[in-house]
Amino acid sequence: MNLDRTIFAFAGVMILISVALTHWVSPYFVWFTVFIGANLLQSAFTGFCPAAKIFGLFGIKAGCAFGEK
Repeated sequence: MNLDRTIFAFAGVMILISVALTHWVSPYFVWFTVFIGANLLQSAFTGFCPAAKIFGLFGIKAGCAFGEK
């Protein structure tokens, strides 16, 4: 699995977790979902993703979207 697919899977899991927390724990967890969405949006425009840097440190090979420039 390359870095791109790892980031997409991680973002999807985090969104599902935040929606579940919003539903079952507190409606304030919706801000976690907003944060994830804002991070995805800024990484689409800037190419910088903090999670990609962290996963890269774990040795996951870069894909097309978050490769070294």
